[in-house]
Amino acid sequence: MHFNKILAFLLLALSLQAHALSLDEAKQNGWIGEQTNGLLGIVSHSKEVGSLVTDINTKRLAQYQKIAQQNGLSIDQVSVLAGKKAIERSDSGEYIQNAAGDWIKK
Repeated sequence: MHFNKILAFLLLALSLQAHALSLDEAKQNGWIGEQTNGLLGIVSHSKEVGSLVTDINTKRLAQYQKIAQQNGLSIDQVSVLAGKKAIERSDSGEYIQNAAGDWIKK
């Protein structure tokens, strides 16, 4: 397995964003956070946030599936690796999910 290649794809997948409400804005306001499964989760709900999360998660899952197929991994393996990287890259003060599934500020 080529983990550098996997990480490059993961970074691309995590950077997918072009919305009226930006991913950064939603994170900074504490409306969404990174989950351990590599997907975004809603911390506090609003109509705009729900569609942002759905759109980004759909794109992430498509990328994770490609990465999994190209590297002989399961989508779960890729998702967990992506979740770790997304949590590591989250800024201080943003919400992340801990191993128990609780939202905490980084």
